Amino acid sequence: MIHIIIRTIQIVSTMFALAGAGYYLVCLWSARSYLRETRLRLQEHTALGVSLPPVSILKPLKGMDPQIYESFRSHCDQDYPEEYEIIFGVSEPDDPAVAIVRRLQQEFPQKRIELIVCSERLGVNVKVSNLVQMLRSARYDTLLVNDSDIRVDPSYLRRVVTPLNNPRIGMVTCLYRGIAAATLGSCLEALGISTDFAPGVLVARSMEGGVRFGLGSTLVFRRRELQAIGGFEALLDYLADDYELGKRIHDLGRRVELSETVVETFLPAYSLTNFFQHQLRWGRAIRDSRRGGYIGLLFTFGLPWSLLAAIANYREIWAWVLLAVVAILRAVVALVVGGRVLGDQQVLGWLFILPLRDLLAVLVWIASFGGNTINWRGDAFTLKNGRLVQRS
Repeated sequence: MIHIIIRTIQIVSTMFALAGAGYYLVCLWSARSYLRETRLRLQEHTALGVSLPPVSILKPLKGMDPQIYESFRSHCDQDYPEEYEIIFGVSEPDDPAVAIVRRLQQEFPQKRIELIVCSERLGVNVKVSNLVQMLRSARYDTLLVNDSDIRVDPSYLRRVVTPLNNPRIGMVTCLYRGIAAATLGSCLEALGISTDFAPGVLVARSMEGGVRFGLGSTLVFRRRELQAIGGFEALLDYLADDYELGKRIHDLGRRVELSETVVETFLPAYSLTNFFQHQLRWGRAIRDSRRGGYIGLLFTFGLPWSLLAAIANYREIWAWVLLAVVAILRAVVALVVGGRVLGDQQVLGWLFILPLRDLLAVLVWIASFGGNTINWRGDAFTLKNGRLVQRS
């Protein structure tokens, strides 16, 4: 019996290690396609010239994020030829982010920067509830929503709005890189964004003929598409509201474009416990949003599987060669996607903890199927088919 178990482990781990190696190759191919297509798209926009509409930027807030003022300020310093406004929304008038917005208003009196206290609780997802109320004050029909911790460069607004000149494009979204604080948990989070999450988005883009969802780092869309899906109100009880917004716009027959612009998110000083909880919330959100794809992640854990295959077949030279090949491919994916696509300068220095990050990813994946409870900004919820239910 023991011999059968060992033999099963040997065969299964080897097969999954090979599948992981194949996945890493697909990641590299997808990254190459993305880089080539974004270069062509930039040349096309430069050659033809484009018209740019006025824009309403909606930023729902709750509490403080690392370097939050600098992130807000980057949205005021845009090289954009048309008018744009920034509307911030908070649920409570004493939210600490209010003082940061007031400071921004004083520094940029020439900009239309509005702060709205969203006193109504319209649904379980407070962020979306705030967006419903903020939209009432938006003057323009081109809308941009991004998370409070996002920092952008001066060409950001021009680049993410330009693709909407194509009427077949219904949304533009962006990849992002994480800027870690000086804790192991924060470094693991940033490493996962650059070497796991972003490659997965690029693979989905290639295999599905384009992106079919939105990322909270940037969501740019027209008011008419938002109205066609039922407005923000249709998303009031969803955890992955950014994903759902992009999916529903795609379901209208519109394309979701992945911009060539990469933005930054400044990560908190996560402890290992905080890191695991955040990854678990993220994992359960993806599990409910893209269940088939999430189950398929089992085939993407090439490094852990090849390590298990080497241990199970420790007397076989080929098993150690397989481990070396998979490890090299994993490192190349990290450097190409993290370094070249995202411009993450931290990846090279963190490669030595990549095996730890991948092993923890396996644990998160397993744990994500062990329940439906999540913690989000201090509140506890139960997740049911992507919808949030407040726990008492």
